[in-house]
Amino acid sequence: MKAEQVKMYMGMSEEQHQANVQKAKENLKDVLKPTPLIHSDFYSNEYGCDIYIKPENLQITGSFKIRGAYNKIMNLTEEEAAHGVIASSAGNHAQGVAYAAQKRGIKATIVMPNVTPLLKVNATKAYGADVVIHGDVYDDAYSKAVNLSQDKGYTFVHPFDDYDVMCGQGTIGLEILDDLCDVDEVLVPIGGGGLIGGIAMAIKTVRPDVKVVGVSPVGSMAMKISLDEGQVSRLATVKTSAEGVAVRQPGDLTFAMAQKYVDEIITVTEKDIMDAVLVVMEKHKLIAETAGVVPLAGVRKRAKPGKKIVCLMSGGNIDVVTISSIVNQGLISRGRIMCFGVELPDKPGQLVKVASLLAENGANVIELQHNQFKAIDRYSNKVVLEVTVETNGHEHIKQLLEVLEDNNFIPNRIY
Repeated sequence: MKAEQVKMYMGMSEEQHQANVQKAKENLKDVLKPTPLIHSDFYSNEYGCDIYIKPENLQITGSFKIRGAYNKIMNLTEEEAAHGVIASSAGNHAQGVAYAAQKRGIKATIVMPNVTPLLKVNATKAYGADVVIHGDVYDDAYSKAVNLSQDKGYTFVHPFDDYDVMCGQGTIGLEILDDLCDVDEVLVPIGGGGLIGGIAMAIKTVRPDVKVVGVSPVGSMAMKISLDEGQVSRLATVKTSAEGVAVRQPGDLTFAMAQKYVDEIITVTEKDIMDAVLVVMEKHKLIAETAGVVPLAGVRKRAKPGKKIVCLMSGGNIDVVTISSIVNQGLISRGRIMCFGVELPDKPGQLVKVASLLAENGANVIELQHNQFKAIDRYSNKVVLEVTVETNGHEHIKQLLEVLEDNNFIPNRIY
């Protein structure tokens, strides 16, 4: 965004910002699904305070993105609408723009990188948009969309660095204040900064005492590094499973909004994220994408007795193959599954003995491979047994390995 535009928006009064978010709320009143706060008994008990989830994964198109995209498109002039819109996105923003354009009856073109999950490509097409697959990463798709915008006269709908988009996202902040008037803190996933910028602006201009905290994967800290350095900075690489916040560079306007309104940014690991996906599925029966659970992955860093914290679950667009992989990784990291190998003397009764020890100590066998051709030394008269078991945590795993060793088996833990 041009410097003079940033200066204009940042020069607006709090009353003007409030009025624009209220206008966005009016624009969205007939299209949004209600997403009232869910009190998380699990996280509240885990961390000793009141933790709530704002489930935007249940929103139309499966994420919060419909808010900003719809507000932007409803605010277009008739002339702009007549030329159509274009956007670049790996998924959620694409669906929001496509849906909003369909509702207004205008043409939408979406440029998506070729790494975009097929689920999101097909969902975008289902809303009537023309999809152009281009480039290996988002930056390639973005450049293509900008060029097409200039060539064809389309209005470019930026996924985050746009004031109307931010005002649309800011309606989430108003809803949180309406649902929980005594909220202490709101945790928001942060990538390019449009979501947190809009929410922070909406909340801080009404309730400056409420803290707004961004949560970022350690492999995608563009906004955090930019704020630390005092200027918009670009990452050389981004590495995170949370594709919804995998952004190399924040926007100029979003950076300025974060400087003014965001209290702090904390980080989470990939393990934290995988654990959170599993927990929300098990404890809350909610399906969330990896970027969507980032605030819950980081809430332990902000939890204090007596606090009331809202964690924004930003989206739920995730394919079943990815879910399966994440669940398995989450089970391993939480000590719910363990696989080990052990060499056994090639004589009757050894397999039964291992199975009995596992059963006596509460381990449920999921998979077992007894392969006499897999011995480390083929002439040792031993066979390799590989066992995958369901366990009850890391202490249980430790107990099982000790029991095996006490019975003269030498287990080699695989994972």
